[in-house]
Amino acid sequence: MSMTAARAALAAGLRDPLTWAAVTLALLVLEMADLKPLFAAAFPSLDRPMYEQASFGTLLLEHLWIVGLASGAALLVGFPAGIFVTRPAGRDFRPLLESAAAMGQAVPPVAVLAIAVPLIGFGTLPALVALGLYSLLPIVHSTIAGIESVPAEVQLAAEAMGMHRWQKLWLVELPLALPVVLAGVRTSVTINIGTAAIASTVGVKTLGTPIIVGLNGFNMAYVLQGALVAGLLAIVVDMFFDRASRCLGRWRA
Repeated sequence: MSMTAARAALAAGLRDPLTWAAVTLALLVLEMADLKPLFAAAFPSLDRPMYEQASFGTLLLEHLWIVGLASGAALLVGFPAGIFVTRPAGRDFRPLLESAAAMGQAVPPVAVLAIAVPLIGFGTLPALVALGLYSLLPIVHSTIAGIESVPAEVQLAAEAMGMHRWQKLWLVELPLALPVVLAGVRTSVTINIGTAAIASTVGVKTLGTPIIVGLNGFNMAYVLQGALVAGLLAIVVDMFFDRASRCLGRWRA
């Protein structure tokens, strides 16, 4: 890469809001301990104004891990199911799938945890069940909407070219539906980032851990620290998906 191109890339990166958001998140996570005087001044009545039971870097990684697992499970279930109900053999099951996905989001994750913990115990598994069910609806709806948004004339052109139904699905319908599906995945992941904090109520370390500890101990500094990192993480991930969507749009064009 030439010096001019490198300078142009650096300048573009410095103008990019995603870069600044990601750098701010990294600095907040890595340098949170240095903000102890600030939190001590803001909360003078607290003996321990800084959450120090675990590093925020560790909590961030654990949070991303459970969000990734839950969102991945929802995608593995919701995406094929959404495709299936758009096929002639699965259209009769569409109302059932949509109702089941809607019920998964209608029931609060806390209620799912309350039911799951007595059956399968504390830990990651009940949290994954709750988060997976809660994030299923956007993926199902976006998959169905994306496939149904493919113009009829495009499908007719594919059939005129001699494509059988699976070729038409993989080579025509899914590539055209991908931006809509990606929007559903974006919504699902963003929801999970915020909701994953409740996983700490069943013994899973997440960015919700300082929030839960702070609420139990009436320590609002802990709550604020966890909420700041979780909120900024949601913003960074949402901006990343927005960037991916725009790149995908340019690729399709």
